[in-house]
Amino acid sequence: MNSSNRRNFLKNVSMGTLAAVSIPHIVSAAVSADKSKKVTLKKEGVILFQGDSITDVGRKRDAMDANNGAALGGGYPHLAAAHLLLKRPGDNLKFYNKGISGNKVFQLAERWDADCLQLKPDVLSILVGVNDFWHTLNGNYKGTSKVYRDDYDKLLDRTKQALPDVQLIIGEPYAVKGVKAVDDKWYPTFNEYRAAARELADKYKAVFIPYQAIYDKAIQAAPAAYWTPDGVHPSVAGAQLMAEAWLQCVK
Repeated sequence: MNSSNRRNFLKNVSMGTLAAVSIPHIVSAAVSADKSKKVTLKKEGVILFQGDSITDVGRKRDAMDANNGAALGGGYPHLAAAHLLLKRPGDNLKFYNKGISGNKVFQLAERWDADCLQLKPDVLSILVGVNDFWHTLNGNYKGTSKVYRDDYDKLLDRTKQALPDVQLIIGEPYAVKGVKAVDDKWYPTFNEYRAAARELADKYKAVFIPYQAIYDKAIQAAPAAYWTPDGVHPSVAGAQLMAEAWLQCVK
């Protein structure tokens, strides 16, 4: 290897190393900037992920056991659970994923008894809202940001009434503009849904994960389509990005 090639090689290695370590820092900066508190995972704790396709990611719905790889799907819940099960083998944590592709808040409410309350989670993580807006664009749903907020508020109140000690994590609905499905038609209306989720997190003293800020920062390290192929659903890298953010909100 001549000196010029060697310099280029070392430069590329250095840049690759910086890129590799920058993502946790990106996530940390976004989460810290949001001043989010953390939830505490206790021994024998039950952790439930709820939401739409971003959470679902092809999970096997007839697999009912906790910590079942197929039941956890292929997204951020699986990645976050795997990390914690490896790091905390003595805690006997139990992870469930009950996200369903296409769901809006009212559809979560319709299945809430069986898919949430009966599981009696100690930690409940919810990411929902993108469909509550997205489905209005094709005329198949007539909801508004007020409907989203009111439905979500009722769902969280119902949850706290049944499970007063549950610790809540609320993920911010997000969309990455300029990637396929996400264009100017989304704005500024979609921002109202993001704001509603944040307001409800404050009202119910939930940990809030600012996914929009996290994706906005991540595209400084790699193009938007690297993180999400359609502007909404995460790639493998995007799922790991979200898992990193989720893990920084628990202790």
